[in-house]
Amino acid sequence: MNAADVGEIDDIGAVVVRTVDVDGVPISALCSYVEQPRGVIVALHGGATTSRYFDLEGRPELSLLRTAAALGYTAIAIDRPGYADSFECQERFDDPDSRVDAAYSAVDALLEGCSRGAGVFLLAHSAGCDLGLRMAADPRGASLLGVELAGTGTRKQREALEIIKRMRTTRNRGAIRDLLWYPEELYPPEVRGGRSLTCITPRYETVVAAEWPRDFMRLAPAVRIPVRLTYAEHERVWDTDIAVRGEIRAAFVATPRFVEYRQTGSGHNMSVGFAAAEYHRGVVAFAEECAARG
Repeated sequence: MNAADVGEIDDIGAVVVRTVDVDGVPISALCSYVEQPRGVIVALHGGATTSRYFDLEGRPELSLLRTAAALGYTAIAIDRPGYADSFECQERFDDPDSRVDAAYSAVDALLEGCSRGAGVFLLAHSAGCDLGLRMAADPRGASLLGVELAGTGTRKQREALEIIKRMRTTRNRGAIRDLLWYPEELYPPEVRGGRSLTCITPRYETVVAAEWPRDFMRLAPAVRIPVRLTYAEHERVWDTDIAVRGEIRAAFVATPRFVEYRQTGSGHNMSVGFAAAEYHRGVVAFAEECAARG
């Protein structure tokens, strides 16, 4: 594994693009380094997008990376294995364990020679929660500070199920975009409907989508670090009914702490809406709490 020398990055705290070699596969990332960080936040984007989700161009006030750095945390948003620079090697990541190994190796390479402060905290959004929860449930996950799971669940809302069923017949993805980007007035015009953020999705995501609810409940009992589950006020994909949330909470039998949070003023895509700054500050605050409990 070869990584660029972090010492070559002059402007500590600025967002830089980096690519590291993981067993012959290039894994790209956006990174914001702090010289003496309180900790490190590693962010995992959702489906059909990239690490840019966490640093929206022209909207620094909504950037997770810039907010985290301002609060004393090094922040790294990796392009999940099979996305962006590693898309041509996507078939190597059909096995979920290969994605977990690649993500851990990429984070180690990106942090080589850097202080991790109190440790590494994971933030996973939407389809990225598959990788995030697998990393947390892995034996290596015991060394993490904690994990934030956002924009996910175990049961889809009835309307969402009907729209997905129709889409499979008509191949019209417009209705799906409406689900994911509702209400549109809560997002900057340049990202509404996913514009400026959409990318090609690796084939394995189809399997992730089909297996996710079962995998969620299967993996949850193995997580032994603090967990925060955040759902949006205007979530239209996942059922956020109190009974469903109770089932999820009950599945995390080994976590020392489970926190549930409702992000007001936000739709499904919390990190690029106008409420993103508030959401990101909350994530950092939870990471800080995890570090303090150590």
